[in-house]
Parts: sequence; C-alpha cells; structure tokens
Amino acid sequence: MARMKFICDAERCIECNGCVTACKSEHEVPWGVNRRRLVTVNDGKPGERSISVACMHCTDAPCMAVCPVDCFYKTEEGVVLHDKDLCVGCGYCFYACPFGAPQFPQAGAFGLRGKMDKCTYCAGGPEENGSAEEFRKYGRNRLAEGKLPACAEMCSTKALLAGDAEVLTRIYKTRVVTRGKGEEIWGWSMAYGGSGKLADQPGGRA
Repeated sequence: MARMKFICDAERCIECNGCVTACKSEHEVPWGVNRRRLVTVNDGKPGERSISVACMHCTDAPCMAVCPVDCFYKTEEGVVLHDKDLCVGCGYCFYACPFGAPQFPQAGAFGLRGKMDKCTYCAGGPEENGSAEEFRKYGRNRLAEGKLPACAEMCSTKALLAGDAEVLTRIYKTRVVTRGKGEEIWGWSMAYGGSGKLADQPGGRA
C-alpha cells in the first residue's frame, strides 16, 4: 500500500502562495486557519529559500501519541486524519506537532477555542466519501476521486509534490542529480515521472 507524503523542493519554490490559496479555496477553510503556509528563510538576503509547510502525515505522528481522546487515526495510505466529533479542543496536538499543523479556528477579536483543524491531504474524514457532512467538516475528498491534493496540483513550478513516498524520493533524487542540466527537467513528465523520463535522465536510474 502506498504511503502518501508531501515533499517541497526549496530550489523551485517561488513563494507565490498558490498552494495556500488552492487549499483555502478547495476546502472553504474557516477564517484564521491555514492548513498550509509558506515559510521563508533569509528573506531578502543571499541564499533566500522558501518552503511550503503543512501536516507531514508522519509515520510515527506525535499528535496521535498525545491526544487524550484518540481522535487521530491513520488511513491505509498513511494519511493522518482526525475525527472532529471526538476532538475536545485541548490543544495537546498543537504543542506536540513540530510543523504547527493542528490549529484552533480563529473567530472574534481573541480567537475562540474549538475543534482543531489540520491538513487532510485532501482525504476528507470519517464520514461517507463525498458527503455534504464530510465537506462541511473536512473539505473535499479528492483522494477518493483519484486526484492529488489541490495544493500540489496548483504548484506552477512543481516544487510541491504529493504522492507515494518511494516515488517522491526517486523524483527528488533525480532532480538533485540533474539540477540545472536543461529545460526538460521542468515538465510534468519529469515532475511525476509519467512517461519513464526519470530513467532517461543522467543519474536517473533507481
């Protein structure tokens, strides 16, 4: 079974915030919550790099370990989701996550605490796939439709990739080896290896 992961290539990210906008638009994310955000290091200085950050769907997720009501669960694809019907809003997951993925919805001047919200890898929640209730709580279930997460599809430079961990590892390895060796490495076939192009590139053998 595939282990679904994200990877962001800092050499390609241009800080356009397209992934952030796509996520909020696709799922109608509530005000004050950003399931995905851009982090920039050395802003305006030589060596500036940006990276798109969200829930990394950890293999050994700390949010699952600290939740007192076990509202977090993992799908067969390795996606870490949470059940808002079980969540008590204690915030333990917020403090445990090194990526700041779980967040409290913000409403009003001081921010009202409530059910936690986080990136779902566009995999919905425990409700029936594609149901109105699932969309209301978790947003659209693109994985059930056979699609990639909206943030990865929207990325114009293919910096943000989503998919099986082994496939993403091979893609990133090939990018590092062939970095700067021609315009052919920027196409969709290179981004997702759709036509066996990975094996054709210098150093692209698995």
